[in-house]
Amino acid sequence: MYQTDPPLSPKETLPTMYDLPSEDPEEPGLPDQFHLLQPQLLTDTFCPPTYPSDQIFTASDMNLYYDSRHPLWHKRPDWFAVLGVPYLYENQDLRLSYVVWQESIDPYIVVELLSPGTEKEDLGQTLRNVEKPPGKWEVYEQVLRVPYYAIFDRYKSEFRLFQLNGARYVEVTLSDSRFWIPDLELGLGVWQGSYKNVEMPWLRWYDKDGNWVLTTAEQERQRAEQERQRAEQERQKAEQERQKTERLIAQLRALGVEPDLD
Repeated sequence: MYQTDPPLSPKETLPTMYDLPSEDPEEPGLPDQFHLLQPQLLTDTFCPPTYPSDQIFTASDMNLYYDSRHPLWHKRPDWFAVLGVPYLYENQDLRLSYVVWQESIDPYIVVELLSPGTEKEDLGQTLRNVEKPPGKWEVYEQVLRVPYYAIFDRYKSEFRLFQLNGARYVEVTLSDSRFWIPDLELGLGVWQGSYKNVEMPWLRWYDKDGNWVLTTAEQERQRAEQERQRAEQERQKAEQERQKTERLIAQLRALGVEPDLD
């Protein structure tokens, strides 16, 4: 390629963020910022009232070992939740991975965030090589029998949810991009808002009243706002009392009575 005179900047001539792949299948780790932030929001709003917090485990980008006959086989869900297991491994340590044959409880829901490099596998559209481990869809559906499998495409703001029905996943019909899970007493849906100062559609949990479950930061802001309103009400009340007292003093003086202000 011939350069211009003066030369163009690399920003104008070299590939952009959108041209270069974000994922390297040979390297572990998160492919992009969204894969970091979205699971955080899911975890921060996942608080099913039917389970105590110390009996809920959530994880993102963690190895999930699922077959005792092939102990090295694993999947790495973008986010998953397990109910009825200790938050800490054996109630004393942070987990390095989730090993199903030790924990004895399978995930209750798995969420995969679509990206160009994993879309076909996430949707079960790849053919399995019999010499290699099964794909995500087969593991979640046939091996672990995960009751709910959610997929979210941030580029299309598209949320799809599959529910285990017998031996197969069946896609459910969503109402307003939301789905209520009775056993959790929580629903999962697409929320348009700002999280970590990023305005976009996000996947998050909502409660029985249809309200989005507040994150820790939102709860703190709500408490601060309530305290500010309480302080303002107290200030207004004090100001009204002061004005009431001043009017009373003025009325007494108009009658020739000097009030005792001591």
